[in-house]
Amino acid sequence: MHITVLGAGSWGTTLAVLLNYNVHDVTLWAHRDDHARALAASRENVRLLPGIRIPEEVTVTSDLFAAVEGADLVVTAIPAQFVRSVAAQLEGHDFRHTFFVNVAKGIENTSLLTVSEVLRAVLPTISPVRVVTLSGPSFAEEVARQVPTAVVAASESLDAARVAQQVFMTPYFRVYSSDDIRGVELAGSIKNVIAIGAGIADGAGFGDNTKAAIMTRATAEISRLGRSMGAQPHTFAGLSGIGDLIVTCMSRHSRNRHVGEEIGRGRRLQDILGEMVMVAEGVATTKSVYDLGRKLHVELPIVNEVYQVLFEDKDPIIATSDLMTRDAKGEI
Repeated sequence: MHITVLGAGSWGTTLAVLLNYNVHDVTLWAHRDDHARALAASRENVRLLPGIRIPEEVTVTSDLFAAVEGADLVVTAIPAQFVRSVAAQLEGHDFRHTFFVNVAKGIENTSLLTVSEVLRAVLPTISPVRVVTLSGPSFAEEVARQVPTAVVAASESLDAARVAQQVFMTPYFRVYSSDDIRGVELAGSIKNVIAIGAGIADGAGFGDNTKAAIMTRATAEISRLGRSMGAQPHTFAGLSGIGDLIVTCMSRHSRNRHVGEEIGRGRRLQDILGEMVMVAEGVATTKSVYDLGRKLHVELPIVNEVYQVLFEDKDPIIATSDLMTRDAKGEI
């Protein structure tokens, strides 16, 4: 296949290398011309993925139209809040025969749409049965080093999910298929919000008991919101649900957990974000999930407390106390 990867961050670069490993014809698109030139010259994403060589066969460009021309499959590895602005530049392009595989994890603030829904709204020639989301516990830093990893490819069409499964599967990158794209996208997005909460608990000095409680009860929240939006409950017990939640709440690679940990230590959100090289998707997604819960009248106590800590300067200690002293309930 001729495959274009939109977004030359750590994940986009990693997937370009992986797809080249699978002997596809790969083009990697970078938003900035200077970044594209640097990648093409050094064959390494020095700032975001040092030590991983980009094969000579991978074409690097900043020309968006040239990048997607003739592509059989387009991978969107752009932060969720920027997908619309990039896709809008391609409005009018004929994508009727093109597969789209989204790998971003987030929910757009203004529309409250998932990334695949944004793509379909902006690019009407995309067929719904050719849109796939690839998600799961998969840090770029580890996949790039060929650490064994398992993810899920989800689409309204199982045939499309299986196309992505075959395109991306390697001996070190195992891909499962699903027809619950809504559930996979919601799980992958909301877990970033919970990872901020887990980080806050770490930074504030709470223990493993606290973090385990946050992660477990968050699974109930994610599933509750997902069911209200038509997702399949079992999806949240899978790779994009519990699997991604575990790794994002626990790993040193997690940008969202890092943000929460620094806030738990008393630092201000804008100061933390200002010094980060990569995007912590969970910050913006916290606003979206908070708004979804209010819109759909779904109880999301952990999400609500994370929102108040991030955007209303609520003290993490008080937020935790408020969670602990809610009315007694049955677990299920």
